[in-house]
Amino acid sequence: MLVKHTLLGGALAAVLSLSLSSPLAAQGAPQAKPEIVVKGIKGRVPTEVFGKRPMMRGPQISPDGTKIAVMMSRNGIDNLGIIDLTKPGSPPKFFARAEEFREAGDRTIGTWSWVGNRTVLFTVLSREIIFGQRSDLRRLVAYDLESGAITPLAWEGTTGDGGVILHRDHAKETILLQRSSFRNEQNEFRPEVISVDVRTGKFSTVQRPNVFVRSWVADGNGVIRAGVGNSDDGKVRLMYRANASEQFRTISNEKDATFTGTQVVPDIFTSDPNVAYATSNRDNYRRVYRIDLNTLQPIGKPIYEVPGHDVDDLIRDKSGSRLLGVRYTTNKPYVRWYDERLRAIQGFFDEDFGKGNAQLISANDDYTKLVMFIAKPSEPGTYYVYDTESGNLSVLGHFHPELKDADMNPTETIRYKASDGMEIPAVVTYPRHRPHRKNLPVIVMPHGGPFGVRDEEGFGFFPWHQAMAELGYVVIQPNYRGSGGYGREFVMEGRKPNGYGQRMQDDLNDALTWFGQTGLIDPKRACIMGWSYGGYATARGAQRDPGLWKCAIAGAGVYDFPMMKAFDQSTFGSFGASFQATADNLVAISSARNTDGPWSPILIVAGLRDARIPIEQSRTLVSRLKGSGKKEGVDFRYVEQPKGTHNLPYEDVHIEWLVEAERWAERFNPAFVPTDVDYARKPAVDPRFQTAAATAPAAM
Repeated sequence: MLVKHTLLGGALAAVLSLSLSSPLAAQGAPQAKPEIVVKGIKGRVPTEVFGKRPMMRGPQISPDGTKIAVMMSRNGIDNLGIIDLTKPGSPPKFFARAEEFREAGDRTIGTWSWVGNRTVLFTVLSREIIFGQRSDLRRLVAYDLESGAITPLAWEGTTGDGGVILHRDHAKETILLQRSSFRNEQNEFRPEVISVDVRTGKFSTVQRPNVFVRSWVADGNGVIRAGVGNSDDGKVRLMYRANASEQFRTISNEKDATFTGTQVVPDIFTSDPNVAYATSNRDNYRRVYRIDLNTLQPIGKPIYEVPGHDVDDLIRDKSGSRLLGVRYTTNKPYVRWYDERLRAIQGFFDEDFGKGNAQLISANDDYTKLVMFIAKPSEPGTYYVYDTESGNLSVLGHFHPELKDADMNPTETIRYKASDGMEIPAVVTYPRHRPHRKNLPVIVMPHGGPFGVRDEEGFGFFPWHQAMAELGYVVIQPNYRGSGGYGREFVMEGRKPNGYGQRMQDDLNDALTWFGQTGLIDPKRACIMGWSYGGYATARGAQRDPGLWKCAIAGAGVYDFPMMKAFDQSTFGSFGASFQATADNLVAISSARNTDGPWSPILIVAGLRDARIPIEQSRTLVSRLKGSGKKEGVDFRYVEQPKGTHNLPYEDVHIEWLVEAERWAERFNPAFVPTDVDYARKPAVDPRFQTAAATAPAAM
């Protein structure tokens, strides 16, 4: 990434012209980003490198701005630790190894944050079998930086979830914690709210459970102001009170027939007890409103909206009572800041590094120390600490352990026309070694979900698009109908009876037609690859449209919907079961129920410990493929990962998935063939990465 100029002069003057009475006033503009680009990557980066765990993720700065809690990978294993900013160059101090929790009862670390300047809180997650059903358990743990003690918080008596922090008081070192509890007899699955001293672990009850409430909402002062509940038929109830002395009253109890989150829930309570900020898709696109809490109706016009797109969420200040900004996504994530100083700072970074390429990740109490993440969509990215008073911008650490700030395969968002005329946004990644961009092989990569989820430009936690583009393929990631971010009506198009497994599948096929007509790709050299719902869509494509796909690469998919609906019914209830496939005929859209006839050669990868999609789904598909005369190693390959879960938790598991995908694609749809104009220039592996390539799983 090149720096155009240092941010001085006019940019600095703009900051100094703001009101210095604001606690967010700055005195320095950010200096130019240090030159840390990995240069000279002339050859191909091996696929194994893209499977590496992030070197650094989720840095959270302490309220006083002197320390950072962060997850870092060491030899492929995640460790939670502390970086002391007052001691530049000192190594991080690690205090929790994520895999240790995973091995002890299948636990892992979820989120981490600060309370005061001495205590880091982190959640521990596990999936357990309770009364014959799989259940998610979450617990909260405190780490004391001074004593080194790790203390479970309010574990005694907690049932399912004990890890939702509603409010934190940094001065008193206390939190409001929502948890379900055995103490509540008939309401053990309804949450209570307790006040917890994070130093001692002592707690007291603040809010008893309510039979109608599944989650509570607190205001910036730590007062429980609202309760939200949902019933098995899809109704969402909102209970509200203006202050701590009032009783809760129901102000809404509506059914969300669209499964798109139409009900209004307050996000930020204002100084007016009857007014809050909230988002709503009442007019198709999700917009930001000031809401009258007596009627749940908007007060005036929307505060903010993005033409053709939904807003994502709201950003509140440290007190929890003021709207700082709005997050939204078009081709990639952006923020519209309402705070003048933060808006000016964002402008500095946008000017120097490109709009939206610098994101505020974390800030200290007075916003004088900011953790920024800077990356173009084609770069893994780097974390920086920006001192707003001195203007110093210093490197904290890279996201990727080997690629660092390397500028990889370019990415852009393109809208194409589906066969029924609907516009489908797609993220397209071009192979950097093939600049002619004509008649190239392609991999269509549908995202998971499927509803309400979307792909966007960016390197990402799982850079599969980059791995396959580096091999020489164009990668197309369609945001097919049903995807999120493009309004309620777009989601509903996928929820129509002919959506799941049919019209949504057509959107993937139509990408081949449209991009083939542009001359970018050769639609006769196409594979399909995906995980979760993407795995389902991949297998469905191999079964329904074998003439289109030279190969299919499916991971962690649902292949038998009647079987899956029975699992969801027992695990998530009728509402959760209905939330997924919406087709009238579940048998017809189930690839495992239709294994006779021609199929594209398919690679099937599944994790033995996948708690979301049971391993029986993949085993059933394999069994029925065999029963239909398909030959393993010829028509299909099955890879079962003993350590695998739905989220590919281990580096070796992730690498195995990508290497298997590379080999399957190369076998049936090689990226370079002798008739290609650039066949003689097929890049070899860059020598600096030979070690990574040598660690790949054994060949088939």
